[in-house]
Amino acid sequence: MPTASQTSGALPLYVQISELLIRDIAAGRLIDGERLPPERDMAEELGISIGTLRKALADLTDKGLLERIQGSGNYVRQGGTQESVYAMFRLELLSGGGLPRADILTVDRLPKPDKLPAFGTGREGTRIRRLRYLNEVMIAVEEIWLDGDCGMVRQDLLSDSLYRFYQKHLGFWIVRAEDRVTIGKVPDWAPDVFSKTPGTLTGYIERFSWSDKARPVEYSRTWFDTDKAHYVQRLK
Repeated sequence: MPTASQTSGALPLYVQISELLIRDIAAGRLIDGERLPPERDMAEELGISIGTLRKALADLTDKGLLERIQGSGNYVRQGGTQESVYAMFRLELLSGGGLPRADILTVDRLPKPDKLPAFGTGREGTRIRRLRYLNEVMIAVEEIWLDGDCGMVRQDLLSDSLYRFYQKHLGFWIVRAEDRVTIGKVPDWAPDVFSKTPGTLTGYIERFSWSDKARPVEYSRTWFDTDKAHYVQRLK
């Protein structure tokens, strides 16, 4: 598992844990008043020490997202600040915000196409195609390529949070990402239910994501409906 010293510019491990929990709270996977599992169980599931977990929980407490009750446990408290490193770059509804979820269309392990930019070290990659939603509004189609050397991806184990899947099932963290936002044509594989027909120009995001390796391990492409969502960058 990567540590802060392994990657230049990587987030400290306790911050990575805090980030994952912030994303789960923002997405509604952890709800107001919910009691978190015992700290020892959480640390074991995440593969970290109790000390590292407690630093992450203290960070959430400082942000007002967690209440720690002596002798009872840790409880989620919505209404605090959900500032997140990963949330600096995100899609939101035109009216603001939106709880994210995704429907998986296909998961295939394939040779990397020559047209893709270089990423990872393997000759193969896992291609994941998804429909993206905010507050149940369909806003994007997405294609994610994970380097084949990162491990096997089982569709039945995937959740809305791919970063959480990578950590839990493949044993690595995404510690930084770079987005490039332009316009692009909706791909020909976009399903009929998507609001933009194939070939239509719309918002387009390319993302490169790094773990503890020098080269990015993930490359993704997202085509989003600019009539329903926009790309928001916040620097605080």
